[in-house]
Amino acid sequence: MLGPLLRHVNDSSATVWVETDSPCDVTIAGHTARTFQVGAQHFALVLLENLGPRTEYDVRLDGETAWPQVGSDFPKPVIRTGDVRRIAFGSCRAAPHQPVGPDALDAFAQRLMTAPEEEWPQALILLGDQVYADEPTEATKQWLSDHRGEHRRGTGEPDGEVVHFAEYARLYHETWGDPEIRWLLSVVPTSMIFDDHDVRDDWNTSAVWRKEMASKPWWRDRIRGAISSYWVYQHLGNLGPDELAQDPLYAKVKAHGADVLPLLEEFAEEADKEAAGRKSTWWSYRRDFGRARLLMVDTRSGRILEDDKRQMVSDEEFDWIERNSEGDFDHLLIGSSLPWLMPHALSHFQSLNEIGARKPGWQGRAAEKIRQALDLEHWPAFRESFDRLSRMIEKAANNGSATVCVLSGDVHHSYVAEAEFLRPTKALVTQLVCSPVHNEPPKVFEPAFRLSWSRAAAWVFRRLATLAGVPDDLMRWRKISGPHFGNSVALLDLDGRRARYRLLSATGAETASVLLGREPQ
Repeated sequence: MLGPLLRHVNDSSATVWVETDSPCDVTIAGHTARTFQVGAQHFALVLLENLGPRTEYDVRLDGETAWPQVGSDFPKPVIRTGDVRRIAFGSCRAAPHQPVGPDALDAFAQRLMTAPEEEWPQALILLGDQVYADEPTEATKQWLSDHRGEHRRGTGEPDGEVVHFAEYARLYHETWGDPEIRWLLSVVPTSMIFDDHDVRDDWNTSAVWRKEMASKPWWRDRIRGAISSYWVYQHLGNLGPDELAQDPLYAKVKAHGADVLPLLEEFAEEADKEAAGRKSTWWSYRRDFGRARLLMVDTRSGRILEDDKRQMVSDEEFDWIERNSEGDFDHLLIGSSLPWLMPHALSHFQSLNEIGARKPGWQGRAAEKIRQALDLEHWPAFRESFDRLSRMIEKAANNGSATVCVLSGDVHHSYVAEAEFLRPTKALVTQLVCSPVHNEPPKVFEPAFRLSWSRAAAWVFRRLATLAGVPDDLMRWRKISGPHFGNSVALLDLDGRRARYRLLSATGAETASVLLGREPQ
């Protein structure tokens, strides 16, 4: 029904994810896994071990070849292990038929189909908004109306938005079912993380937002459907063999032998809860790509917002992130759907707004309305976490790596910014942004984005922030490429201790190329 998706790949193993229309044994390259059932749907994650550097594969269901399809003109599915020299990344990909410009990932896939394998990336990082639960296509809106029927009238479920697992599944089929995308995901290993639209716009913006949503009669079903589908479609494939072997939920799912949807929905509801500054489930994870390490940070579900706290992730989860930022590698890649370094004026404004929203009475209420209206909920709007991340990055940049790169999306324009700490670091520190892949905003937004990078706007908002009590930034940063507009895919080419950021538009044009890295000091 969907897939195969090539997910976690290391020097000798890989996982491949598939969805089927009925229970069966799924066999890939001599390795077999039994499907598990979620509602009316069936899934399998096949672990392949003892792989060589290149393995062509097909997918067999109960012994019958189901993929590649008969007569397919696409290059054969292949698993490549070994060195990672090229990583593609980006965020914000609306469904293929949405009227938001050409799909850069689809165009990228078409170019790869005629390119030699040596030019294919060895990893693809999708940094959020894989699906738009609150902005589906017209076809999905009609499907929702037909699917829900009279028996769901009066439940308060929002028209034109998905709520339940099966409805989320429809979104994934729509966005990953395109033939070129389906091929791309079968040959390039993919790492993923969610952002707000995977659940709902502004998800976990603030404690006020969370309370408002919790009061809606359909929100409990929404969060159960969103997180359970995220676990199946995205998170499960992020895990390596050792993590899968130690995951208690995956063990329960495999052993259950019946529909596990109630089990996953119960898990999802608990994962959403916050208690005493903690979350029961972490979605952050680590991937090692040879001499590069990816630390993917959950900047949505992991937020701590209650008891007058405001943190991007809990102290416990941040401790784990900091420990894993240490090690022997050439490049530390920090995956964050939300940028760490933003246009200066917008960064200062977000920190200023956070202080305003804490004030009592009308000032706090006004600041909260502005926060929600303008999406002021990036790292600078969680100032304590922003500063802690900055300190972690500065430390990591003196631990022997050549670059520390924060990979982000979300902000609907692309750019490269270089950070300079008060004491120069040994490694080059950059913020690399690629957004959107397929969700080009109206042209009217471009002047506002450009203005937010201007020195005059930065000076004004820094002065206001200082007067309000926002602490000084721990570093300066300057934009060295951008802002770039339009649907794009970014490439990070790794060459020893050097790296290069390239931005490819949906037309195939290279709109940016920035060399990164320093010689050891």
